[in-house]
Amino acid sequence: MDSHSDSHGSVVLGLGANLEQFSLLVIINAFVGGMVGLERTVVPLIAEREFGLASKSAILSFIVSFGVVKAGSNLLAGRYSDVVGRKSLLVTGWLFGLPVPFMVMWAPTWGWITAANVLLGINQGLCWSTTVIMKIDLVGPKRRGLAMGLNEFAGYGAVGLAALTSAHLAARYGLRPVPFYLGIVFAVLGLILSVGLVRDTTAHARKEARDHRTRERPPFREVFAETSYRNPTLFSVSQAGLINNLNDGMVWGLFPLFFASYGLSVSRIGVLAAIYPMLWGVTQIATGALSDKRGRKWMIVWGMWLQALGIWLTAAAPNFAHALIDNFWLWVAGAVLLGFGTALVYPTLLAAIGDVVHPGWRASAVGVYRLWRDLGYAVGALLSGIVADLFGLLWAVLVVGALTFGSGVIVALRMKETVGGMDD
Repeated sequence: MDSHSDSHGSVVLGLGANLEQFSLLVIINAFVGGMVGLERTVVPLIAEREFGLASKSAILSFIVSFGVVKAGSNLLAGRYSDVVGRKSLLVTGWLFGLPVPFMVMWAPTWGWITAANVLLGINQGLCWSTTVIMKIDLVGPKRRGLAMGLNEFAGYGAVGLAALTSAHLAARYGLRPVPFYLGIVFAVLGLILSVGLVRDTTAHARKEARDHRTRERPPFREVFAETSYRNPTLFSVSQAGLINNLNDGMVWGLFPLFFASYGLSVSRIGVLAAIYPMLWGVTQIATGALSDKRGRKWMIVWGMWLQALGIWLTAAAPNFAHALIDNFWLWVAGAVLLGFGTALVYPTLLAAIGDVVHPGWRASAVGVYRLWRDLGYAVGALLSGIVADLFGLLWAVLVVGALTFGSGVIVALRMKETVGGMDD
């Protein structure tokens, strides 16, 4: 397998020693984020305006299919990246992503868009998981928070830019097909770079594993149990990841419809849809690095609570606006709180996984964590869709905010600090 080596042929860990490959993976992850960012403003509006869907549960079905499949793909990526290699899974993910923009552009029925999101879920699960695992492999134990901050900065910065760009294109040229031309560019470039320039990093993980005390790799069922519920710290991380993406699924699917119900234009909805992931993406560079110095636990706790506050402010804005301030600016404030809160949480959760688990089974543990985290998309879409259909959009938003706050309480009570070594 290819890997970065020093002059004696041995694998070298560290960001500086592997900067070229690390930077390449950052760029590739930006294309991965761009693929999903194209949908964040436009697809919920397509459901309502082009296919006439009134049920919020039906509209959010594309996020349910995306979340379930992405979660399963994360698990497979973590489980088999040690077996078939990281690069093979990365390339496979891009092959699944290639048809997605064409299917959305020319979908004759809503079922086609749901099917496209099955493929998108595989693309996101395999590509994003492998870029995460490869970056953790390359940097070694000392700068994981910074590495995850850079990774998520690229991915979610691209989500925000793609959401903003697609909204402007939709406002000018219509909801389809023009906004999705960008998806073709993202998928082709991602595939070309992955095939031609990426080198596998499995040897780096083996190098780090040799540097730790010897420990047999546990059976996968043990890894699953340890990551999901047995270890209090890993349980705290996994549930926080699930709730984080539960609220993101609601934001993705319902916020455009919520804003549109108050007469907001497509371009202004696009601005709101972009602020949250762009701020989330940009500030993760700082928050990831900060967690290496200040610790993971309380950044996660406060991040979840800030998210809850941003969600509640968004729901409450129409009651406070009136003559004092326009709804739009209160919604901007809500998006800022939501974005900054997520930036505190997202890279820190991944770095905590890297802190706690042994390098020999780290990829599998990351896969299990990302299974739970991205099942949050499906759970959030189902829950918020049902609540919205029964009680209205406002109640769906309020309930998700409450769950987010409760998740922060769980982390405060159960998680141990992880910086400074593995939590045995």
